[in-house]
Amino acid sequence: MKVSALPIYTEERKENCLRRLKAAEGQLRGLQEMIDAQRTCMEVLTQLASAQSALRQVSRIVLRNYLENCATQAIRRSDPKAYDELMEAIFKFSQ
Repeated sequence: MKVSALPIYTEERKENCLRRLKAAEGQLRGLQEMIDAQRTCMEVLTQLASAQSALRQVSRIVLRNYLENCATQAIRRSDPKAYDELMEAIFKFSQ
């Protein structure tokens, strides 16, 4: 399903996603350094949980945007693939 209407994300959502992704990027770099420096398992697990949380929040923002915009537009256009993509998105992010 292709969406031709731009922008896809509001400026607020875009900035929110980018801020969280940059945080996750820093956390991932920190994890690499922690593993290289032989930091304790609990320290690494704590940092992993933080990185995963940041990515989950981005996923929630993008999924909400998808539901509010992309999926809604496809359903209104009677796009036959809309429901399949919607189900795929729900199953992908409900795990």
